[in-house]
Amino acid sequence: MLRLPSEPMLAAPTTSARLPEGWVAEPKWDGFRALLARESGRLPRLVSRRGVELTSSFPEIVRAAESLPDELGDLLLDGELVIWNAGQLDFKLLLQRHGQRRRPIAELAAGHPASYIAFDLLHLVDRDLTAEPYDVRRRGLERVFADYELAANFALCPVSSDPDEIGLWLTAWTEFGIEGLCLKRRDQPYLPGKRGWAKYRVHDSLEVVLGAVTGSLRRPEVLHLGIPGQEHGLRYLGHTVPIGPSAARELAARLAPAAPGHPWQDERPTAAFERSAAHPAILVEPTLVVEVTVGVSTDTRGRWRQPAHLLRPRPDLTAAELLPATAKL
Repeated sequence: MLRLPSEPMLAAPTTSARLPEGWVAEPKWDGFRALLARESGRLPRLVSRRGVELTSSFPEIVRAAESLPDELGDLLLDGELVIWNAGQLDFKLLLQRHGQRRRPIAELAAGHPASYIAFDLLHLVDRDLTAEPYDVRRRGLERVFADYELAANFALCPVSSDPDEIGLWLTAWTEFGIEGLCLKRRDQPYLPGKRGWAKYRVHDSLEVVLGAVTGSLRRPEVLHLGIPGQEHGLRYLGHTVPIGPSAARELAARLAPAAPGHPWQDERPTAAFERSAAHPAILVEPTLVVEVTVGVSTDTRGRWRQPAHLLRPRPDLTAAELLPATAKL
């Protein structure tokens, strides 16, 4: 029986795309991280990085996994779920598969089918490969794709140490939705839950926690954001510019009023919390991660000098994953 890691191997942010000796790079995909498990006599499973079952949300991937050759035996892959739309990766279509849905899954899958991009091989036949170096796991993964005819919605993630090829990913490929690079050490085993890889983003964006809104829970207008602190708190960073109606509707479906014990319950971080006496900020459960762009300028407390701009919600992430970390290669 396959034993899935409680959490996949993770990557720490880095500000450099430089590739040291003994490292390789892979494109960083704009999708949902997922482990795919196929065992003989069992329905294939898709499990998110947070351990959430995604199996029922991606029936087209499950069907493709069911058609994998029997010779592969028990198989465990690590990879990314993506949806292509008009030649680009479409994260919003992925969000439609996650949480509250307005349309049936079968209809969503038929209209915009998902693909699975495999970048690691953790188990094959009767062998656990997590203790093997990346190079060994990668060769095994390449053999799976070379020796067997897999479904069209299964793809092998490219890998390279060639600066010219990597440079192409960071320029021409970004228009298709490539976010940057994932950098991996060739001699490193697979370390579940450890930030042993590094991730480099082309665009300057930041993942933060939504702690409060100005407006209402049904129609949020301005978002107040923070980052987990060292003492289980939520360190205030700043707020966004007013968001549009479409973004407000998308967020409203994911907001919950704050329970007692909210980190900002007894201390309003800034005057921006109180737009007016009639419209104070409303605390929400600090569980939703959002991605924003913001200027690099901060004050002496580390708070943003300018408002941020909302890019999208990130329900595939948790607040606990956002502890500040920068990879040093």
